Amino acid sequence: MLQESVTSAMFDQLAEIGYARMSMDAVARRAGVGKAAVYRRWPSKQAMLIDLVEAAILRNLPEVPDTGSLAGDVRGFLDVIVGQAADPRVRRIALDVLVETTRIPELAAALHDVVDRPRRTAAALVLTRAIARGELPADVDLELGLDVLISPLLLRLLRTGEQVDDAYLTRLTKVIVTGLGAV
Repeated sequence: MLQESVTSAMFDQLAEIGYARMSMDAVARRAGVGKAAVYRRWPSKQAMLIDLVEAAILRNLPEVPDTGSLAGDVRGFLDVIVGQAADPRVRRIALDVLVETTRIPELAAALHDVVDRPRRTAAALVLTRAIARGELPADVDLELGLDVLISPLLLRLLRTGEQVDDAYLTRLTKVIVTGLGAV
């Protein structure tokens, strides 16, 4: 009960006022719990953010699509990203926290572990399956491939706000597959 109410309150605060202005006291008030209970569980707002973001990521990490083809898997992966970023609140929070990571190296490192690593691990399955099927060369640069698979769509979703429709995702899938050097 405590974690659910605090999670909801923290994400609401993040979406409304951002990480820099968010306080643990305000989160506790909004959650309807005593601030001592919040401080017993998390020693700082950074610790609270990391713990609750990690829990949300793990709860919502979808199955990596396995369609039997690189193009199908790439498109399925892109669809998952679009689904996860569909809520405008998620986009506001992601942008705000991303900016904060440029100022707070410890936050950047912690979020890398709980946000970036699980997504890159999931994306790596798309590429390693394609290698196993012979659709990608065995010596493909996996790190660069992960960047190519993840970054263009996230940039568009989080930064530019431009349209992400079926036609765009189809074009992006073709560009990614071609860029990866599919054989």
